[in-house]
Amino acid sequence: MATPAHCATLSDAEVTELGRVALGIEADAVGALARRLDAGFARACRLCLACRGRVVVTGMGKSGHIAGKVAATLASTGTPAFFLHPAEAVHGDIGMITREDLLLALSNSGETAEVLMMVPALKRLGVPLLALTGNPASSLARIADVHLDVSVPAEACPLNLAPTASTTATLAMGDALAVALLRLRGFTEQDFARSHPGGTLGRRLLLHVEDAMHSGAAVPRVGPEDTVSVGLLEMTRKGLGITSVVDEQDRLLGVFTDGDLRRALDRRIDVHDTPMRAVMTTEPRTVGPRELAVEAVLMMERHRVTALVVVDAERHVLGALNVHDLLRAGVM
Repeated sequence: MATPAHCATLSDAEVTELGRVALGIEADAVGALARRLDAGFARACRLCLACRGRVVVTGMGKSGHIAGKVAATLASTGTPAFFLHPAEAVHGDIGMITREDLLLALSNSGETAEVLMMVPALKRLGVPLLALTGNPASSLARIADVHLDVSVPAEACPLNLAPTASTTATLAMGDALAVALLRLRGFTEQDFARSHPGGTLGRRLLLHVEDAMHSGAAVPRVGPEDTVSVGLLEMTRKGLGITSVVDEQDRLLGVFTDGDLRRALDRRIDVHDTPMRAVMTTEPRTVGPRELAVEAVLMMERHRVTALVVVDAERHVLGALNVHDLLRAGVM
């Protein structure tokens, strides 16, 4: 066994090489997995797809940790799934499994006693068994309806004992199943966002412009005959860096922004005498209320503007928003 003193003699480059070797072994394990993938993978996907209940993922020890992550990935990509601890299952929790479910069992040896103890009761229920093991000749592999071989030539652990490359290969196979099922189910970004409403993606794909915009009296508005000074006061009061210019029916005629103000001052206009129609931008960028907020972000970035007026199909002004609103909403 290496002593601390011996380990201390290793250079930074040698320590870095240890990490590089471990990563190489794990990468090779996943590469070998991809090369030997065959029609059994398609059968596994079809088995999961035919499941009318949930995919119950189980495993013991390190395989249990991987099973928990596989279950979470399946659930978030359109395949209802949950993790069931095999030791708890044989002490009553097996009652959580119904005839409509499918058991996805992970075991590197294929001989994990706690997992094997679950199988007879589930076979009596008619629950299909999909097994991922590192031993195609194991008990679990032989009794499975479909078996996927996730064996590796060696662990990344230099003692070839700690589950490292084997757990990586199993996790990769679980991800491959989830991704294939996602495609088979026609799962979309919007579906993903609905299962992640609290995350950044959820906000980007579910939040609409109307959810982030200012509306009613908070929207800056002036008429085309109002003077620039009136427009400046309206911009200051509403604090959006923009004011809409509207007709008597509240239809958008143009906008006035900080940039328009700078250009107007360069022309040495009289702000107390010049009407808004003479200085406004007459074809401004606008956005609809049901557009995704992320589309407003892209429009601002593309056209280098910091605020937008929200209008309906007849160009009636419904609201306004700026980059700070979108930042607060979490879509930037």
